[in-house]
Amino acid sequence: MAERGMGRVFQPLYKDKHGKWRRAAIWWIAYYHNGREERESSGSRNKNDARRLLRDRLAASTTGTLLTGQAQRLRFSDLTEKLYLDYRRNGRRSLDRVERAVAHLDRYFGDCRASEITDEAIEHYVDKRLEQDGVAKASVKYELAMLKRMFRLLRKLLPVRPDFPILQLNNVRKGFFEESEFQSFLASIDEDIQPVLEFAYLTGWRIKSEVLPLKWGVNVDMKAGEVRLEPGTTKNNEGRVFPFSILPELAEMLARQKRRTQAIERSTGRIVPWVFHRGGDRIKDFRGEWDRATRAAGISRKIPHDFRRTAVRNLERAGVPRSVAMQLVGHKTESIYRRYAIVPTQDLKYGLKRLATYRAELRAKENNSDTADSADGLK
Repeated sequence: MAERGMGRVFQPLYKDKHGKWRRAAIWWIAYYHNGREERESSGSRNKNDARRLLRDRLAASTTGTLLTGQAQRLRFSDLTEKLYLDYRRNGRRSLDRVERAVAHLDRYFGDCRASEITDEAIEHYVDKRLEQDGVAKASVKYELAMLKRMFRLLRKLLPVRPDFPILQLNNVRKGFFEESEFQSFLASIDEDIQPVLEFAYLTGWRIKSEVLPLKWGVNVDMKAGEVRLEPGTTKNNEGRVFPFSILPELAEMLARQKRRTQAIERSTGRIVPWVFHRGGDRIKDFRGEWDRATRAAGISRKIPHDFRRTAVRNLERAGVPRSVAMQLVGHKTESIYRRYAIVPTQDLKYGLKRLATYRAELRAKENNSDTADSADGLK
């Protein structure tokens, strides 16, 4: 039995085929960790190798960096299984993106034990990924975030976790639509897609996850004049209400879309639940139409998400209180909202003109005051 705190090296006994007890050639070590004895083969016939391994294990036990038992056996596949379970259990909607990230990690770490995913191994992974053509730094950063989450979910079994490099990104979106650009773009795209873009332009809601799934009666209440998203259906899991009756452009567009939907229902004899549809069928994607329309309108490098920041900018210009604007658009934190509220150059110029006017008026008042004081002195 190993003495607590000291450990021992030994050659275990075994019975040969004749039933005689013999000593094994390989040296083993035994030591106590967290109140229980741990035994481990040194894999060597040299006693000194076993002693060195024992010293390493005792030192790791003292510093809290020792992995034993199940933790030693954990593999990368166990980490990914835990991650997928967490996403399914919490009903997260980005599981497809996670699976793509894990596929890249698996090609590199698939055969590794968790203990072999060290700082150096992670840095090597990052270097290899960034050397590949067409790989964005943002993609690699997301992959590292998933790997880091795997270790965090198993923190009770893995007391020691690697350090993850921080990749600095400069990917803040800068595109937005001016009114003239939007009208030109709108006229260039298919009429089934036009209402989708009008809604996104005015509300700033996410097209794929929040606009296209909208249903009559469930999300859009024409009598109340509101569009609602239930808690758990948005990216930040919070509900949202947009009282469209206050915004005539949006109210008129939804009224037209309702009449169009009713006409299709009468002609086809079926119920169309979707607010935005092609002949009654839900619109799931319009990437091809988007690319053709941007070329036709002569506005390159626009993406659907630019509508989101455009709406934020318009709310800022209109003087809407930030707390209200965040609720309308669906930004949970002010830091994220500020990323979208980029002030264009013309707004900066307008602000400086206001400042110049203010200072000119201030100087004029001071000059008038000095003139009045001089006149009083002459009396």
